[in-house]
Amino acid sequence: MKSLAVVNYAPEKGSVEIREIEKPTIGDDDVLLEVANVGVCGSDLHQWTSDHSWPVNYPVVLGHEFGGYVAEVGSRVSCWKEGDRVVSETAAVIDPDNPMCRRGLYNLDPTRKGFGYGVNGAMTKYVRVPARCLHYVPEGLPFEQACLTEPCSVAYNAVVENSRIKPGDRVIVLGPGTIGILCAAVARLCGAEVALVGLEGDKQRLEIARQYGCEGIVGDATEWALKRDGLGADCVIDAAGVSITLKTALQLVRPSGHITKVGWGPQPLNFSIDPLVQKNVTLQGSFSHNWPVWERVLALLASGQLNVKPIIGGVWPVTEWHEAFEKMHKGDVVKSVLKPV
Repeated sequence: MKSLAVVNYAPEKGSVEIREIEKPTIGDDDVLLEVANVGVCGSDLHQWTSDHSWPVNYPVVLGHEFGGYVAEVGSRVSCWKEGDRVVSETAAVIDPDNPMCRRGLYNLDPTRKGFGYGVNGAMTKYVRVPARCLHYVPEGLPFEQACLTEPCSVAYNAVVENSRIKPGDRVIVLGPGTIGILCAAVARLCGAEVALVGLEGDKQRLEIARQYGCEGIVGDATEWALKRDGLGADCVIDAAGVSITLKTALQLVRPSGHITKVGWGPQPLNFSIDPLVQKNVTLQGSFSHNWPVWERVLALLASGQLNVKPIIGGVWPVTEWHEAFEKMHKGDVVKSVLKPV
């Protein structure tokens, strides 16, 4: 049985197309997942435009934000059954003996390979998934929202696990992409006053952030940062996909404040980080997520405390992936969602 899939087949720019692929064969510890919806991530776009900074196993089916129904279970899988509604984490391949995995931090396993670049992802009808990656989806949560558990978990990990945000803090988020908007939303759930900062072309995204109770700022956020006592923001979350925004974060953060860098940017810094020392600032990286983060995010989504509907710009059949990618790439929508056919 063959299915249509969105395949990134080579490192050159634009090397993505629809192909027919065979239905995957699963192992003893896997499930075969029938995909209901899959979100388009910025990393999918970066592989499409060939400006990514991570190794890719070409050809590979794109897509790592997904959920669906268990269609088949491996012989050693006892905790899942056919028909279960699930979403999947992204760590498709890990080394269970790696010290990071033994601590439950398999997201930091250097040998980790994810869906959509290391192994085939979910922009297709069926995907092979290790059973350890799965989480139940509550009945009342639609898959087009549940498939965004992954970016929500990135934001939760950055804001809750890796930042020192307390109720009443003033938090600035740089970059109004999917992760930036979700970081701002989660920071509001933590009780912080939040400003999301973008460029002139980001006004539509900043309006979406206002739906989460955040202030949207175009350009310079210095006035907002200094408003309380003239010292700066308690925390700056850098969710922009460039390196230079770290310089802005150092300018906006208060002495003894905190910066969390969650946005990828392969460019060299080319500026001094002396303010990091002079201000006694904590600089924290944040990457991916793990099992307890997913469980908490699913609880927030199911209860409605975290609502992803404002960022979903539309649902496209997988055969119309190009339009869905273009809409995100041009900034017409924050998040595109695909549906297999």
